[in-house]
Amino acid sequence: MPVTKQQLEQYAELIVKVGVNIQEGQELFVTCSIDQAELGRLIAAQAYEAGAANVHMEWTDEVTSRLKYEKGADRIFSEFPEWETQKRDAFINRGAAFVAVVSSSPDLLKGIDPNRIGSYQKAAGTGLQNYRRAIQSDQVAWTVVAAASEAWATKVFPNAEPAQAVDQLWKAIFDSVRLSTPNPVEAWAAHNDNLHAKVHVLNDKRYAKLHYRAPGTDLTIELPEKHLWVGAASETKNDIPFMANMPTEEVFTVPYRDGVNGYVSSTKPLSYGGNIIDNFKITFENGRIVKAEAQQGQDILQQLVETDEGSHYLGEVALVPHESAISQSNILFYNTLFDENASNHLAIGSGYAFNVEGGKQMTPEELVAAGVNASITHVDFMIGSAEMDIDGILADGTAEPVFRKGNWAF
Repeated sequence: MPVTKQQLEQYAELIVKVGVNIQEGQELFVTCSIDQAELGRLIAAQAYEAGAANVHMEWTDEVTSRLKYEKGADRIFSEFPEWETQKRDAFINRGAAFVAVVSSSPDLLKGIDPNRIGSYQKAAGTGLQNYRRAIQSDQVAWTVVAAASEAWATKVFPNAEPAQAVDQLWKAIFDSVRLSTPNPVEAWAAHNDNLHAKVHVLNDKRYAKLHYRAPGTDLTIELPEKHLWVGAASETKNDIPFMANMPTEEVFTVPYRDGVNGYVSSTKPLSYGGNIIDNFKITFENGRIVKAEAQQGQDILQQLVETDEGSHYLGEVALVPHESAISQSNILFYNTLFDENASNHLAIGSGYAFNVEGGKQMTPEELVAAGVNASITHVDFMIGSAEMDIDGILADGTAEPVFRKGNWAF
């Protein structure tokens, strides 16, 4: 059945009340495609009803985005407008919350010169460093959610008619965010408690390392001495809870920057820079990526790894059981927001400040000293499967099962 306005209103309410948990008098910054204008306007309406002082809509358009990459002058791909930086910094300084609605085609920039894509990713990453730091240290409330576009839906459901594919994708999105339950807000509270139970066990264990084994994977990841596992709800510096990703099925921490050794293989395609990277293997020595090989998207993968020095290292270690609802749907979304919540994953690039004790109050230099990687990028890629085993290794060398056959072992 086609998506109804009532469903979109319920979704918008969930995004505002659970996603960013907007507060009385707070401002909201929403990034949304013009194709999803109805949802964007409903998010704004729900935010105002919840007491928002102002909602700023940042509209995007895939057609003109691709046109820029096809026909724009070379110089614009190595620049990021200063006013774009200042705009986001101003909203951060005013304590705004941020909603990003993702709906773009995984193949949006297929065929575009990889150098243009890589140059702009680097320029944007540099221009948005303050914004990224605010996000990664929970200075502000933020959430990433999805909306079904025709281009994305027909990629996910290639055998369906376009309208039917869109309906199927909306249903999958709504199921993933528990909108189909009698009380979605209560369902999210229960889900939050379940993820926090795993977080508490892992934080009590204080593993020194994790050892991953699966076909194409034999990887050891050291963890900083003061690492923290987190999952589901986060809290701002003002103790306001929010849900950074909807859906979310992960618990995650930060690796020790120089302590990753071995090799790991992808288990799902990665949608990055408007292109698909697939069937890739990455090899690490003392934390650094020394080889990255992909059967599809090699040039794009290489551009990602070479974004800056920090993009040669990992910034996130995330655990997701193979039996998660998104995984069991057997839908390949070609979208990291969903695919990372169906699979164990890692992230190339920067680490989150809140994944170490006292990290939210640390300077960038102090975070690096604590073993947290710094970069202008952060890109998750999926490595989990039903064949993956993970051991937690204690400081004395004792190994304990954390995952067996892709699922929690405790």
